[in-house]
Amino acid sequence: MSTIHRFIEATPDEVFAVLANGWLFPSWVVGASRIRDVEEAWPAVDSKIHHSFGVWPVVIDDSTSVVDWSPPVRAEFVARGWPLGEADVTIEVQDRSGGCFVTMTEYARSGPGTLVPPLLMEPVLNVRNREALQRLAWLVEGGAAE
Repeated sequence: MSTIHRFIEATPDEVFAVLANGWLFPSWVVGASRIRDVEEAWPAVDSKIHHSFGVWPVVIDDSTSVVDWSPPVRAEFVARGWPLGEADVTIEVQDRSGGCFVTMTEYARSGPGTLVPPLLMEPVLNVRNREALQRLAWLVEGGAAE
């Protein structure tokens, strides 16, 4: 499991506006290379983003779906990337003076990732998710929500 925190100089609503734009997904999710489709209902519960991950020409098509959408506080997703597996990802946002505190938690829910010992998996996920929150902060603070 990986849990990463970051202060973002923006409101929780601005963070959720970026999360709600499925077309921005590969701009902040490390490893996502392109979006093939964003379902019209996104970010409603059970809606999906159809994405690819990897580096061309070796890309894998899969999807991420919404499990919980409770702006401006919490969002939960199931990120799929078979044959690597699936992960549960939770983003929680707390309003703070001058911005908000964002927490991202990820853990493998199925597939080969569940077999990797936490001692090996956690440092890799921490680096990836630290970069993801940095990218999310740049988008939000840069006005991508507007």
